Amino acid sequence: MSRINPNGIKYDEGRLATVLVAPIISEKATRIGEKQNQVMFKVLRDATKPEIKAAVELMFKVEVASVTTSVQKGKVKRFGRSIGRRDHVKKAFVALKPGQELNFSGEAA
Repeated sequence: MSRINPNGIKYDEGRLATVLVAPIISEKATRIGEKQNQVMFKVLRDATKPEIKAAVELMFKVEVASVTTSVQKGKVKRFGRSIGRRDHVKKAFVALKPGQELNFSGEAA
């Protein structure tokens, strides 16, 4: 099944279901959520901003104002004798329109 966004672009719903990897629940994410009405997600590295917006709107039934992304480079770490690197992570800062809210705590609002 496909989904068409307001700009007329088609998205595969199967792809949209996999774009969002996990919500980021941290002190920084909570502060951003309270001050700027934004939610942070860990997303696929090849996900685009329009895909992220469509995925959030599809999965959570909210209206998205804007999406900002950043790539966090993986740290170099030692594992015993060998040196390795953690995976790179792409984060999405999703700004919701006024009056919209997302709740991850599991409580009914």
